[in-house]
Amino acid sequence: MTWSLRPRVVHWLYITIVRPSITFASLIWWPGCQTASAKWKLSRIQRLACLGVTGAMHTTPTNAVEAFICLPSLELVVQSEVRSAALQLWSLGCWSYLHPIRGHSSILMRIQQSDTIFNMGVDVMRPAFNLEPQYRVIMLTREDWTKATGNPPAVKGLVWFTDGSRMREGTRTGVYGQSVGRSLSFSIGRYATVFQAEIFAVLACV
Repeated sequence: MTWSLRPRVVHWLYITIVRPSITFASLIWWPGCQTASAKWKLSRIQRLACLGVTGAMHTTPTNAVEAFICLPSLELVVQSEVRSAALQLWSLGCWSYLHPIRGHSSILMRIQQSDTIFNMGVDVMRPAFNLEPQYRVIMLTREDWTKATGNPPAVKGLVWFTDGSRMREGTRTGVYGQSVGRSLSFSIGRYATVFQAEIFAVLACV
C-alpha cells in the first residue's frame, strides 16, 4: 500500500499549478535564464517533479526521466511562453521590435529571424465594444433551412454565405453574397486552421 500521490496526480499538479507559477511574467525576467546557474536551478525544480511522477531512483539522469514522460526542459518552456507573449503583444501593436533591442526586448528580433511563420498575420485582435450596432445578425438553425426546402429562408436584409476549408495546398476562405451577387475566395496560408478560416470569412463578410 502506498500513501503518496498517484503519478498522474503529481504530473497534473506540476503541469497546471507549479510550472505556470514558475513561468509567470517570464517575458520580463527570461534573459536571466540564459546563465548556467539559472538553467541548473530550473532543471533541479523539474527533476523533483520527474522523480515524483516516475518514482525513479535519485541517480537517474534528468534528461532520461524527462524523455520518459515527454516533458520538455523547463528552460525551453520558459522560452516558449516568452515567445507566445511577445508575439501577441507585437501583433496587437503594443510592442515594436524596431526600437533598440536590448535585454528582454531582444526576443522580438529572435522571433522575426527564426521562421517565416512568425511573419504571417495572426488572429489576435483587440477587444472592441459596439453598444449601438446598426445591423442585426440572424443565425438560422437547421430546422429553418429544412422548412425552406433547399432555398434560403426569406429574411429582411442581405444574405451572405461564409466557408473555410483546408486542402493539401493550404487553407482557403470564401464569402458569397447571394443578394448582391458578390463573392470573395482566397488563400490564407499553409498554417491556418479551418476554424481560423471560418472566422476570417465572417470578418471579411462584415
